[in-house]
Amino acid sequence: MKKGFTLLELIVVIIIVGILATLGFAQYTKVVERGRAAEAKTILGQLRNAENAYYQEYLAYTGTLSNLVVTGAPTACAKTHYFSYACATTGTCTATRCTTGGKNPNAAAAYTIAIAIDGAITNAGNY
Repeated sequence: MKKGFTLLELIVVIIIVGILATLGFAQYTKVVERGRAAEAKTILGQLRNAENAYYQEYLAYTGTLSNLVVTGAPTACAKTHYFSYACATTGTCTATRCTTGGKNPNAAAAYTIAIAIDGAITNAGNY
């Protein structure tokens, strides 16, 4: 009697491994994107602090990032960041995930993370 695996057994194993790899890759992608969103949350926190300092001096919020003393917050997608940043005159600042022109790899779809002046974070990407 010969010992070994049948073709059917090998195909079943390959299908199971393929399904597990697909599920693992999807989870890996989510974890990596969550790490990239940490960049946005860090810079948004700095922008919020800068907006508060600006308000203390001028009694108004600024919608211009160049008025804030924060380095590393590009207004357009740059090769050094995964997000572009903007602030409104209400004090709310947003980070928009780059789909082109940002640090590779770019996201398949853009999403935004916003921080209000009171520190509340709204995360449209759930990251």
